[in-house]
Amino acid sequence: MTRHMRCMLSRRIALFGSLVGLAAPTASGRSAHAQPQAGFRPTAQDRTDLARVEVYLNGLRTLKAQFLQVAPDGGLSRGTAWLERPGHMRFQYDPPAPFLLVANHGLLMFHDSSLRQTSNIPLNRTPLGMLLADRATLSGDVTVTGLQRLPGQLQVSLVRTDNPGEGTLTLIFADNPLALRQWTVLDAQRKETRVTLHGVDIGGRFDAKLFQFVEPAPFQGGGG
Repeated sequence: MTRHMRCMLSRRIALFGSLVGLAAPTASGRSAHAQPQAGFRPTAQDRTDLARVEVYLNGLRTLKAQFLQVAPDGGLSRGTAWLERPGHMRFQYDPPAPFLLVANHGLLMFHDSSLRQTSNIPLNRTPLGMLLADRATLSGDVTVTGLQRLPGQLQVSLVRTDNPGEGTLTLIFADNPLALRQWTVLDAQRKETRVTLHGVDIGGRFDAKLFQFVEPAPFQGGGG
């Protein structure tokens, strides 16, 4: 592999980490910045809203939408997203972005066709795993670190209780009625990736093949 290719691969892996909120490990093997955020003490209204969010998420089994993604460096990407809980997701990026993100069988796989490289990580080590869990719960294994109300909008920030340093997932809902419209992933280095959904279609059934990733066959030059 050439130096240029190694640099490109390093950038792609960094992008993968920012997309899923993967925290950089320290020498001890623990995630960097693994301390929990300042304690969030929910009010009675907060508890009511969090209960509404749980009910909404547990009723959200499938979703298809167009997405706009803003990377930490400000780069924009568009494509189509499919979510099927539990544990399935596909982000099909529009050209010229060479990326494909697929979640299945407990893994999150990131493929870069320009480098013919695939990276993967256990889904339960990413903030997105909280969104794709079989049952959405905002307590126990998940800790709510913040709730913010804006006109017509509700934002809920979450971390994994046992390892908050792996990243923060903030779900952003249109309110009255609740509808998921955006999320952000903040990684251990405080780099934020934002995904905005539009043309959202809730419900329906998806072909299981949509969430299968088949590694492309390596290119073999022909002789002649």
